[in-house]
Amino acid sequence: MEQYHKALVAEIRKFCAGRISAQPISTIFFGGGTPSTYPDELLLDMFGTLRELFVFEPNIEITLEVNPGTVRLPDQLHMWRSLGINRLSIGVQSLKDQVLKKLNRHQTAQQVFSLIEHASELFENVSVDLILGLPEITPAEWKELITQVVAWPIKHISLYFLTVHEDTPLYFKVKKKEVVITDDAEMVDLYHWSRERLAHHGFVQYEMSNFARSGFACRHNQVYWQRLAYKGFGLGACSFDGECRFENDKRLLVYLEKAIAGQSVISYNEQLNRQQIILEHLMLGLRRAVGIDWAEFLPLLNQSERVKFQERVAVLKQEELLREVDGKLMLTPQGLVLENEIVVRLL
Repeated sequence: MEQYHKALVAEIRKFCAGRISAQPISTIFFGGGTPSTYPDELLLDMFGTLRELFVFEPNIEITLEVNPGTVRLPDQLHMWRSLGINRLSIGVQSLKDQVLKKLNRHQTAQQVFSLIEHASELFENVSVDLILGLPEITPAEWKELITQVVAWPIKHISLYFLTVHEDTPLYFKVKKKEVVITDDAEMVDLYHWSRERLAHHGFVQYEMSNFARSGFACRHNQVYWQRLAYKGFGLGACSFDGECRFENDKRLLVYLEKAIAGQSVISYNEQLNRQQIILEHLMLGLRRAVGIDWAEFLPLLNQSERVKFQERVAVLKQEELLREVDGKLMLTPQGLVLENEIVVRLL
C-alpha cells in the first residue's frame, strides 16, 4: 500500500506540474473497490497533497466508498470527518450473511447495522448500494430489505442489477449451476416495486439506478452523466477532457514502475468521433430522470438523421417506452429497464 500510495502521489504531482491553478474543484470521489482499507496515515498524506495542489470549493462534496467489514468504529469515522470527507457510500449489497460470503464480501449484517448507526451520527450525507438479483434472495426477502433500508438515517440509495461478469468466480458457479440467479422478469417486477416503495418514502429517482432525498443527489456522478470533464488518478482510472477519453494502465507493477519514474501511466486514449458523441449524449441522457433536451441534442444530427430519429421516437412513444415533457425526451417507467434496446433502436 505504501508503494501504491507513493505512485499515486507521483501521478498527481506530475499532472499538476507546471499547470496554473484552474477553477476550484467541486467533487472528489475515493472509489474503485475498498478505499476504506487505505491506512489512516496514507490518507492523511493524500489529503495534504490534494490541498497543496488543488483549490477546493467551500462546499465541495468529498465521497469515500466504504465496505462495512473494513471500518474501525468509531475512530476511523472521526478521522475521515476531520479530513473533510462529507459523504460516505456504503456497499451494503445484502443483509443475508451467507449470500455475502458467497460473493466474497467480508462483512456481516451486524457490521452494516453498526456502521450505519455510527456513520449517521457524524455524516449527514450517507448513501448505500444494494444489488437486485443476488442468488438465494427471495422476492419477500428483497422487499424486507428495502423496507429496512428506507427507515435508516440515510439520504441516498443506489440500486443496481446483478451483473455476472465473464471469468469471475460467480460466473463459473452459475455455469456449473451451483448458483441460481433471479429470473429477468422477476427482477424487473422487483425493480418497479422498489422504485414505488422508495418514492413513497421520499427517495426521488434522479437516474436509472439512483434515488435521493431532496438536495442529496450525488454531485460527482452527475458529472459523468452530463459528460463534463473529470480527472481520475490511480490504477485503471478513467478520465475525460470533453473530447477524449483516457484510461490508466490496469497492471499494478507496470503502473507502479511508470508512475514512480515520472512516466505517463495512460495505457489507452480515444478521440471521440461524432457518432460516439451522439451515442453518449443519448445513453447518458436517457439514464437521467430529466431526460434529453431536444434543443441540445438535435443540433448534433444532420437533417436526414433528424428525420429518422424523430420517426423512431414517434414509434417508441406509441409503444409507451418514451415520453416527451417540456421539450425533454425521457424514458417511461416501462422503458427504464430497456434502455440499451431503446438506444439501439433510436440509432
